Formats: sequence, structure tokens, C-alpha cells
Amino acid sequence: MAAARAIAPEALGPTITVGEILVEIMATSIGNGFLTPQPLIGPFASGAPAIFISQVARCGGAAGIVAAVGDDDFGRLNVERLAGDGVDVSAIAVIPDKPTGSAFVRYRADGARDFVFNIAHSAAGETAMTDKAQALIARAGHVHVMGSAFAIPGVGRILIDAIGSVKARGGSVSFDPNLRKELVRGAEGRRLVDDMLAVCDLLLPSGEELFVASGQETEEAAVAALLEGGVGEVVLKRGAAGSTHFSHAHGRIDAAGLVVEEIDPTGAGDCFGAAYLTCRRLGMTPAQALAYGNAAGARNVTRQGPMEGVGSLAELDQLMSASAATA
Repeated sequence: MAAARAIAPEALGPTITVGEILVEIMATSIGNGFLTPQPLIGPFASGAPAIFISQVARCGGAAGIVAAVGDDDFGRLNVERLAGDGVDVSAIAVIPDKPTGSAFVRYRADGARDFVFNIAHSAAGETAMTDKAQALIARAGHVHVMGSAFAIPGVGRILIDAIGSVKARGGSVSFDPNLRKELVRGAEGRRLVDDMLAVCDLLLPSGEELFVASGQETEEAAVAALLEGGVGEVVLKRGAAGSTHFSHAHGRIDAAGLVVEEIDPTGAGDCFGAAYLTCRRLGMTPAQALAYGNAAGARNVTRQGPMEGVGSLAELDQLMSASAATA
């Protein structure tokens, strides 16, 4: 059995992430795709790494992001939003000849979504290691990795360099697989996942991601394999049903979800992971961190827009108190 790895305390340095920043524009009608003219709402600040790091900062953690946006209103909207939430935006590059990334989203009647993305060919696709990115990485205490970021050329190399730098100072790594089995069938995709599992201290899967990451077919076997491999904590996101922590140090801890009216589920998992991680880095127990994570995910789904429900610990306390009062 490999030695279990631990999450670094907040005092070691900020939580950082690398990846896509984009705007999200949503159809206001239910249906399939974008083949006919229809009303839209947006733009909203978005991108899984951006949502995550915004929630880290709102929970009181020091936070920064390495990314790229265009020299346009969509880019300015995102940078201003992140800065306003308390994120260090010094390592966000502005690419003058590429637009900020975008995602058009429409919900189907069954709750599934259709997307039209422009990420790889946008400014996000130009994300690179810069002097400012190196400076941010040099003082970080934790790196959060989104599996989706590996779709952007060059981001994988930045993350590997950042992980090496942070680990050398005693820092830690969290990994949200954010992928499906079809994406890891090839040798390269599987290698990237295995490389992250070899260094991550906190794994944040949901649904089939647990089985994709572990190569196992049952929850019990998957968790056992991951913990035996050295992952310090596995935290399974169960959506409205809540979440579960697994570790050798604390065993299994289940936390029920909060009952709220869902308006837009985008970003809920990112907010959960950010709140859980930040609370652990601030010294809270896994049970406390699960409670805040569930509240963060629940609060986010009550607002239209992937980052509009991001909340502070005080706001999450209010939601938990209100939920307990009506239970």
C-alpha cells in the first residue's frame, strides 16, 4: 500500500488552477440544439477552472488562475468578475488576436444539454507559461487540476510543471477528472489520468468518473484501489443526493444534500469541490467540509449562470440554517 498523501494547509500558499476561461450564453427555451433562431440570455462568466477558483476565493482561501482571454468584452467581464471575487488574476494573459472562449448551451426536455463550444481555437487555446504564471506558481501551496483542461494544447505541460514546483515545497494536488471513459480509451488519455492519480492528494469524481479513474466496476472496489494507490481522500459527488468522503484516516463519511429549487446545474460540482478543498485547507474536518461543499453546490444551482450562485462561508451558513429550519 502506498503512503497516503495529505492536503496542504492554507498557510503554505494559495490554491491555483490552470485552464479555460469562457463566457456562457444560454437558450431560454427548452429544445434540441441551435438550428433555428431563438432567444438567448448571457453572457455569463464561466469555465470550470474559473468557477472553481472563484468559489475558493469566496470561501476565504487565497486563490489564483493561469489562463488566457481575448482583448474583448467577454474577457474583461471574466477578469473583472474573478478579481471582484478575490482571485489573483495577474497570470491571466490577454491575447489580442483571439476571442475569449465561449459556450452556447440549450437544455433538452430530458434535462440533457446541447453545447456549441469555442475553446481550443479561442484565446484559451493560447494559454502558456509566462513570467507571471511562473511567479504565481512559485508561491502556490496547492494545485487543482480539471480533467477538461487537458483538451487545451500546452495546459498539461503547465500543470505538470506547477505540480512539480508545489510538491517540492510540500504542497498538495486535487484532481477533478471531469471526463468520460471515451476520452481515456487511448494510451495518452489513460496516461494523463494515471499521472494525476499518482500525485493527487484529493480526488473529486462524480458518477462514472470514479470507475474511469480506478479501472474498477464497483464503488467499494474503486475506492479501495484509489486509497491503496496513495490518494489521501476520495470525495464522491452525488449531486442532489449529497456526497461521501473516503479515507484511511477518517473512514467513510456520508453527507446528505440540501433541498433547493434547481434553476441551472452548471458549475455545481466545481463549487462543491472548491468549498470542500478550501475548508480542508483551512483546517476543518471532512464532515464540516462536506457540509460546506454540499451547500456550495446547492446554492449555485439556485441561480441562472454557472458562477452566479458562488457564495461565501457566511452565505453558505445561512443556506444550511434555512435548510435545517425547514427540514
